[in-house]
Amino acid sequence: MLDIVEDTRRIGIFLDGMTLDGFLASERTLFAVERLLQRITEATIQIDPADADHLSDIVPFSKMRGLGNRLRHEYGDLDRAIVFDIARIEVPALGTAAEIALESDMTDGD
Repeated sequence: MLDIVEDTRRIGIFLDGMTLDGFLASERTLFAVERLLQRITEATIQIDPADADHLSDIVPFSKMRGLGNRLRHEYGDLDRAIVFDIARIEVPALGTAAEIALESDMTDGD
């Protein structure tokens, strides 16, 4: 879960102040964000199934797995504007959910 938090923060840093046009023009940023999204989707797959059931209301596991498959297998057909929107809108929400889950685990363990 910590990997998800860290990678969502990295995406936020890469996209800070960036427009869609800037994103599309910056191959380095585009590929970095796509790679971080792949890492995030892989991290969601690695979450223990019991924890995934508990978190399913706040972490969209099926959507994340679907995105991961598209990033790995259909990367040439991806709409980069959609990738930008996911990274800008949905990723921060996922990062917040992961932080909440981590905090919950920390307090549950006390």
